[in-house]
Amino acid sequence: MTRPLLEVCVDGPEGLLAAVSSGADRIELCAALTQSGLTPSPGLMALAATLACPSYAMIRPRAGDFVYSPAEVDVMRRDIDAARAAALPGVVFGASHPSGALDEAVLGQLARHADGLGRTLHRAFDIVPDFDSALETAIGLGFERILTSGGARNAPAGADRIAALVAQAGERIIIMAGAGVTAQTVADLVGGTGVREVHGSCSRPAAAPDPASPAAALGFIQPDERVTAPALVAQMAEILRGLG
Repeated sequence: MTRPLLEVCVDGPEGLLAAVSSGADRIELCAALTQSGLTPSPGLMALAATLACPSYAMIRPRAGDFVYSPAEVDVMRRDIDAARAAALPGVVFGASHPSGALDEAVLGQLARHADGLGRTLHRAFDIVPDFDSALETAIGLGFERILTSGGARNAPAGADRIAALVAQAGERIIIMAGAGVTAQTVADLVGGTGVREVHGSCSRPAAAPDPASPAAALGFIQPDERVTAPALVAQMAEILRGLG
């Protein structure tokens, strides 16, 4: 079989360059990964577009849930325009009703606006009340893949549901497993679910700030910051190469 692909999420230029040079097959380009990823800046999109590794831009205007107002949807459309203007090949987005069900109307607007770009449905999918129906909705909307943990806190815990989604999807859409995917879990996850793509941050905690630093003293450096670890990207890529 073709080896599974590795997508790495990054939120800055150093992480982007580290992931690409260490073997990522695709980048999910974000800002603020400590908030589960927001829309990256136009400058970061432009840098990503100069690299051979394809990058998909996260389209998420704020942290929190995925229930968006008309003004927020307008911002998301403009951010899709920015990704297209930067010559990125794809975008990542999702939208929900308060119940957690996919907001098909908003997703349809965004999908039509992103016509010609690759489209990934992000983990808004993981809060749906009916996974089977949501999968069919995503296919109908023209998404090329769904990023999912199987509705669990992490993909290893949701492996049974991920496997069921892979079986239901067949060749119609790609199921990409993400959340809690590490070098220690990825082989079992791929073997147990049949996914062809996996997603991870491949990150480590950032170095502790110097307590004498003025930036740290004023709270600009947060204790939960993480950075892309080239060795972890390379390790994950090597494991996946061995599964091909």
